[in-house]
Amino acid sequence: MARNVPAAILTALTQPEVYPFYAVEMLFDTRSGTDLDGNPIDYGPVRLWTGYGNKTIDGETYLGAGDLLAVSGLEEVNDLSAKSASITLTGMPGEIVSLAIKEPYQRRSCRILFGVSNVDDFVEVFAGKMNQMPIEDSGDTSTITLTVESKMVELNRARVRRYTHESHQARHPGDTFFSFVADIQDKGIPWGRKEA
Repeated sequence: MARNVPAAILTALTQPEVYPFYAVEMLFDTRSGTDLDGNPIDYGPVRLWTGYGNKTIDGETYLGAGDLLAVSGLEEVNDLSAKSASITLTGMPGEIVSLAIKEPYQRRSCRILFGVSNVDDFVEVFAGKMNQMPIEDSGDTSTITLTVESKMVELNRARVRRYTHESHQARHPGDTFFSFVADIQDKGIPWGRKEA
């Protein structure tokens, strides 16, 4: 996929010392809940980057995850094939794992950004939908791996919508557009002649 890389990043990449980073934005639903101890907690977008401390990117604050955050599977292709990327968080305590299990994540938007320290510009290197989140538990800490699929996967996904009243109600409750489909299915319509 062709993308424009800002001149500031290209200049920074030619310097003798380069400090690149990845940033990940996972757009979970915004809602309120409680943590394992019953304390109120707000769920919502999660923004992390591979450095330390907080970093402002595109007006949003990203939390530093350092070496605990890894991004893999980024691949450029010339065709329209659907690709995926993986985001891995290691060393997560049990509370975070529990929240990851509870939080609905499938089909939520995610994007991966690339940047260079001391440069305000960034490049979006991958965008897609969250798909799978296997968790490996090793006693005290766990590893969470999130697979993000390209938007092109939608072209290969079967559509399960039907032209029925029930299917239409799932998307548009209260709309009666398809309520008469069953009645007219085998109805004979005289055209150009008198009805007998």
